[in-house]
Amino acid sequence: MQKLTNKEEEIMHILWKLEKAFVKEVMAEITEEQPHYNTLSTIIRNLEEKGFVSHHAFGNTHQYFPVVSKEDYRKRFMNTAIDTYFNSSYKNMVSLFAKEEKISAEELREILAMIENENPKK
Repeated sequence: MQKLTNKEEEIMHILWKLEKAFVKEVMAEITEEQPHYNTLSTIIRNLEEKGFVSHHAFGNTHQYFPVVSKEDYRKRFMNTAIDTYFNSSYKNMVSLFAKEEKISAEELREILAMIENENPKK
């Protein structure tokens, strides 16, 4: 699975939300710095070339839909980020969030309880 640019990710989030859409419907969802229609169409076609979306043709018009789920992309993105920025260590990632006060001790206890409940000791 290829890495997406920030703009491609933005468009994918719109397609995941809409499930299927024409370029003009995607355009309507972009709230900041709307690209030109042709630029957006090119981005979506690039997503298709990368294997993230496909389309149904209605004459000269195409309705696009995601073929990679948000969950699959999220897993791939997170695994790559953890490998790249945290030396493949989830512990390093969580400790960074704790040091920067992005996660509380209570949230960590909840995560630990979830892990212990999913993997009871034998």
